[in-house]
Amino acid sequence: MAIVGLTGGIGSGKSTVVRQFGELGVHWVDADDVAREVVEPGTPALKAIEAHFGRRILQPDGSLDRAQLRQIVFETPDERTWLERLLHPVIREELIRQLKPDNYHLPYVLLVSPLLLETDQHNLVDHILVVDVPVEVQLERTMARDNNSREQVERIIAAQISREQRCSKADDVINNDRPLEVVERQVRELHDRFMVDFG
Repeated sequence: MAIVGLTGGIGSGKSTVVRQFGELGVHWVDADDVAREVVEPGTPALKAIEAHFGRRILQPDGSLDRAQLRQIVFETPDERTWLERLLHPVIREELIRQLKPDNYHLPYVLLVSPLLLETDQHNLVDHILVVDVPVEVQLERTMARDNNSREQVERIIAAQISREQRCSKADDVINNDRPLEVVERQVRELHDRFMVDFG
């Protein structure tokens, strides 16, 4: 079974695209969801993060304060490196497990990951699909969605590989600054092709 890696910069609309694949019956695993699961209360990863950063990165209920942690690691590159070294292997192992669904009959699954190309997750996939929008659209969407400042969103975008690099590594690109019906048509056409290519 083929694994198609679906990626794109923050605010590119990966969720919209992956839902459309899901409506066509495609199984998908979101690396962001898995990243949250591996740091739930009681997990070894959360215990290690608390031991390293202290209780300031915990909510009152004991769950991870993701906003607080994000602020620390984006301001301190060494801390970001430490966190990635801890979490990437744990996330990878769980992704591999979830990418093998039971009783599934399509010839491909999707691995949805914003950092597919920045981490070694791209080694898990057979085909790279990039969801692309202009940087200005990324900024507008992310500021509106997450209530972040322009400066913070620009820092997040700067921490990801550039739009040009991402598109140059793609086997296919979905342009997601078009009307929804045009994006849906792109998804259907790709799905039909993947069914043949990976079938």
